[in-house]
Amino acid sequence: MTVTRDDVLAASERIRGRVHRTPTFTAATLGPGVRLKAELFQKTGSFKVRGVLNKLAALSPEEKARGVIGISAGNHAQALAWGAAAEGVDALVVMYRGASVQKVTATRAYGADTDLEAADAVDAFARLDAHIARTGRTLVHPFDDPVVQAGAGTVALELVEDAPDVDTILVAAGGGGLVAGIAAAVPGRRVIAVEPERSQAVRAGLEAGEPVDVRPDSVADGLSAPFAGRNALAALHANGAESMLVTEEEIEEAFRFLYARAKLAVEPAAAVALVPVLRGDVRGNVAVVLSGGNVAPETASAILARA
Repeated sequence: MTVTRDDVLAASERIRGRVHRTPTFTAATLGPGVRLKAELFQKTGSFKVRGVLNKLAALSPEEKARGVIGISAGNHAQALAWGAAAEGVDALVVMYRGASVQKVTATRAYGADTDLEAADAVDAFARLDAHIARTGRTLVHPFDDPVVQAGAGTVALELVEDAPDVDTILVAAGGGGLVAGIAAAVPGRRVIAVEPERSQAVRAGLEAGEPVDVRPDSVADGLSAPFAGRNALAALHANGAESMLVTEEEIEEAFRFLYARAKLAVEPAAAVALVPVLRGDVRGNVAVVLSGGNVAPETASAILARA
């Protein structure tokens, strides 16, 4: 099943009133046509809660009774923990030992149990499968479920209502769920998946026509998917989405720009989407989706100190 605009419209109705309508800012220093969609102000600090709430609303009572399970470097983990608590559903999230301490702590504070035994994101998926086989928990996938993607795509509906002249949307991509939902939500507009050179699951998947295993190694830890989802790739292909890569140095430069000039304390994964604007790769009426703001203070201070 490939996510469609109708799916995104239905998700918008389903989660209406349960998520923040996040602001869309102009940025004079970037040019008169540039808008910044600030999902860092969303509940739990990222866009992820949109897809989680849409998925939980679609589950049957029996599926909820089995408890839910997810896998995440942090933002999906926090969103699933928060959403499951709001629904009265037991939640377990598989993370890994290198995950942000801040994100692990927040996930637990929202009420979910966490499994941190995996060495990295690749190993975490093996543990996820083992947990599902053993417990029968219902999977809430972070990026390759069309229902989750439809919820994420509601970002774009708000964006084009606030800025109807936007013709290009830049989206940081990890496993491809957010950019797939956005591409489905606004057919006919140019949508670009922006990835770190050291974490390019979507680029590899689009080139191969199927998911390709990668070993993410980027400061943008929120994009550390070890592969892009098959459903996400299908949606990106169907909607003609494009791909761009950025360097670690460019990510940090964009992070510092947003902090100093736009006063937006994003996480590095969100700053990724701004790089093509700073490089001059895209012009005109452009929107940048700033996907989250869950950055550890020590990470932020280290990047800012390298200015």
